[in-house]
Amino acid sequence: MFQIFSTLVFLFTALFFTACGAEKKAVAVPTQVLPSWYKTPPLSNSSDLYALGEGKNKEEAIANALNLMASSLSVSVSSSYNAKTVVKEGRVNSSEGIYANEVQSSVKEIRISSYELLKAESLGFKKYAVLLKSNKKKLFDSLLQELKQNFKILAQKEKTMVDANGLKQLSFYANAKKSLQNLPNTLIIMNVLNPTFNSTSYLQSMQEINVKYDELLANLSFSIHSDKNSINLKAPLAKGLSAKKLKIKKSGAKMHFSVYIKSKIEEANSYGFSLARSDISIVTMDSTGTIVGSNALNIVGQSSQGYDIAKQNIVFRLNALIEKEGIAKVMGLDI
Repeated sequence: MFQIFSTLVFLFTALFFTACGAEKKAVAVPTQVLPSWYKTPPLSNSSDLYALGEGKNKEEAIANALNLMASSLSVSVSSSYNAKTVVKEGRVNSSEGIYANEVQSSVKEIRISSYELLKAESLGFKKYAVLLKSNKKKLFDSLLQELKQNFKILAQKEKTMVDANGLKQLSFYANAKKSLQNLPNTLIIMNVLNPTFNSTSYLQSMQEINVKYDELLANLSFSIHSDKNSINLKAPLAKGLSAKKLKIKKSGAKMHFSVYIKSKIEEANSYGFSLARSDISIVTMDSTGTIVGSNALNIVGQSSQGYDIAKQNIVFRLNALIEKEGIAKVMGLDI
């Protein structure tokens, strides 16, 4: 009898909890409603550029939006973010305010500035979205101002190079070429923003710098001299200079430079290896005998086959050092 009663209690209990469970309603997790500006962002027009960007945070979203904005002008972009936020009209809601930014986005040396952050909102799951706007005229004006400033600075520096030695002049024009290597892309952008813009004078200035660099490179020459201990070290230096398209020859011309190598080598032994410890001095002088570059190296050659082979190993190690550090650093030159 007791067993039947226990069974009935168990059955009633199971049915009760089953009924309670059936009465529970499933709770739906509300999904976030995407803002209208995200779903249908405004399109760029004749006066303004718009770009929507996404990222794991606001900074990354802005960088991606700038990428998209620049790509709409047919240029690839890499962005760096350095923003200073100014709240407009006392509003503190970061998703609604309009901000002034000091962001500089590098489009292969092209800077995108004077834009507005119209919207910014977290979409959850480490996803952020922003909407940017840039006025085409303001963007063009900022690019033009920067272009003029860059050429003005180059012109001022060029004047200081008149009495400099050939290597300093070569270094200046090499750096000038590097700073202008993406000028054609900048001018393309500016022509897209303002079809009436005439870029001829800027292209001519860039060409003049390229010509001056090539002329200097053609006229510069080096001769390499050494003491008895350093004869084998001349070849690595000559190879490194030649790789820079610099001529190796004897000359008395104004644009000629003389390189002097001196070495002190000591013999030593360690764990069955023969060692050649060298103290190497490299000095470069211009045609007037003025030192324009120098360096001191400590290279240890080693071999299990004797001291002579260890001395030859110094040459191998100098070659490796030039390949790793570059001939300019090894010789203490700015080339």
